Amino acid sequence: MAARVSRSRASRRRGLAPLLLAALLALVLAGCGADAGTDAGTDAGSHDSSVAAGTAGGTTEAPGAAPPSGSGHASGHGADTTRAAPVALRPGERRDRLAMPEDYTPRAPTGVGTDDYRCFLLDPATTRDQVITGFDVRPGNPDVVHHVILFRVPAAGVAAAEERDAATPGQGWTCFGDSGLSGAGGGGLDDAPWLGAWAPGGREQVWGRGLGVGLGEGDRVVMQVHYNLLQGAAPDRSAVDLRLADRTPQTRLLRTVLLPAPVELPCRAAHADGPLCDRAASLSDVKARFGEGPGSTADLLHLLCGELQPGPVQTCTRPVTTRETVRGVAGHMHLLGRSIEIEVDPGTPRARTLLDTRVWDFDDQGSRRVRPTVLEPGDQLRVTCRHDQELRDRLPAFEGQPDKYVVWGEGSTDEMCLGILQVTRP
Repeated sequence: MAARVSRSRASRRRGLAPLLLAALLALVLAGCGADAGTDAGTDAGSHDSSVAAGTAGGTTEAPGAAPPSGSGHASGHGADTTRAAPVALRPGERRDRLAMPEDYTPRAPTGVGTDDYRCFLLDPATTRDQVITGFDVRPGNPDVVHHVILFRVPAAGVAAAEERDAATPGQGWTCFGDSGLSGAGGGGLDDAPWLGAWAPGGREQVWGRGLGVGLGEGDRVVMQVHYNLLQGAAPDRSAVDLRLADRTPQTRLLRTVLLPAPVELPCRAAHADGPLCDRAASLSDVKARFGEGPGSTADLLHLLCGELQPGPVQTCTRPVTTRETVRGVAGHMHLLGRSIEIEVDPGTPRARTLLDTRVWDFDDQGSRRVRPTVLEPGDQLRVTCRHDQELRDRLPAFEGQPDKYVVWGEGSTDEMCLGILQVTRP
């Protein structure tokens, strides 16, 4: 009977996953995170030369060590604006800069909180099928830009996107979570409609020869920018430089797999009488700031990952459903994050670690390189995150903010647990 119940529960979760897609993509990276790119001369790895070649990346400090000096844990906000020279174009490639047409001054769209998610519709003017072979996101004002995600809008969905843009006062539209466009393409968590992403610490990404993300004739790009207003509102005009090449029969298309896990971090015992230390009250606060849909992610994740288990460590395991090769990996949390790990088949003789970031640094969310790692149907992917309320006492971003029961939320002082894989499939 126990085995039958277990199989039934697993089947129910698999069946629910497609139904929860819209909400989970609102969870999913409202998600932030950085794309897992590859080096210009190889099939694996990031152009970030600080990561050792052929390794899974991550840090080697012991768990619980103090956050590194100069990190988001120390500063609470801001990004490294030092930029390396662009990587030289390879034969057949060209650059196309897509930019917001004018400055945008963010504001909290619900009137509550310190976060604004705004989507901007950009036109790469593609007249034939292309592939994005790399990209370089250029945040216009790092003091307010928390993350940037690029979504593909297929040609068939452009009219609806233009209608949404025109119907919204000002530049762009509010889009907590995903792009806010129905029918935007992609196949859920296992094939998210991402073209690329940037978060603090992200650098130019250049994928290996023969790899790229598809961009068809007439497609558009939505640039979602998460603005954090903890230091006040200020104008921004962000942009992205796309590296483009013609798609050929030999091109291997990169796809994005998202691995979210719940966040269920209770208040510390000494602060447990706070008004938001009750989970229901905290969840209501998230919904007030971001709306009912994105605000419900904390509950929806338990339908995907399992029963509610409050505590600093959370995990989620999902089966691989198709043969695929992992080319790059990244993780995403916010300021209370301590560590994040992505494993394949944990606890078995086939166990492999794709990402082991033992000391999380909010200001270093660049992708990590991995040797091409083949996954087979039936393999298990697990993401594990550890968060810590004690960091509230050390970070300027939390100054004056009392403890609260932390659940998944879109704001910089909320939390997330997200693994990101870049894969190719036969």
